[in-house]
Amino acid sequence: MTRPDHRVKGVDHAAFPTFDPAGTVRFYRDVLGFPVVHSICAVGWGPEDHPDFIHFFFDIGNDDRIAFFYYFGAEPYNKTGRGDAYSAFGPEVPTYFIRSRHLAIHVDSYEDLMEYRRRLDASQWPVEMQIQHETIESIYTHDPNGYMVEITRAMRPVTPQEDLDANLTIDALLDVVAEPGPSLAKLLARKAELIVERAAQWEYERKLLVGGADEAGLERTGYEGHP
Repeated sequence: MTRPDHRVKGVDHAAFPTFDPAGTVRFYRDVLGFPVVHSICAVGWGPEDHPDFIHFFFDIGNDDRIAFFYYFGAEPYNKTGRGDAYSAFGPEVPTYFIRSRHLAIHVDSYEDLMEYRRRLDASQWPVEMQIQHETIESIYTHDPNGYMVEITRAMRPVTPQEDLDANLTIDALLDVVAEPGPSLAKLLARKAELIVERAAQWEYERKLLVGGADEAGLERTGYEGHP
């Protein structure tokens, strides 16, 4: 299958509502050091019942931005105390599900990560967790709006083999969720099947890269199914 070509260049901005613009500015501009780079003041927008608002943007590096909407006169909708300014969750929703939605911001080094930890720990939004994952190390906190924010650095490069593994995993996942009762065990079993199914093609492509079509055995095997 031919996939569409990749043309985007990253995140222009991610936008969220805020009911605490002062705290939002203190957190992103004064604590983390992200400059304000743009704002839009609007008298309503479209429908007559649309409130006046300000839309303001912070530079988070690499020409990317995080933005917030503050609607004048709007009161917080989240009355449960669980969730954030965007959504509320009842007691039946597990914490891991609530925390799964978050913004991760990349830094280049351990020193940079620790500098942001220092800034956060000296503020009213201290770091809540510092975790080493498979390839990254991250610190986490919640901003004044209840949004989880992650700052992360790579501990090593991601290898081409890991990219291949990721695509195998997703292909297996799509097969498994198309059937009743998906589970991790079924995903791993399907992934093993895909490895066996694709092994001949991978070996052909490896030989083709090393020695050309003759050495890869194209004429002897008649294999023509490579992309």
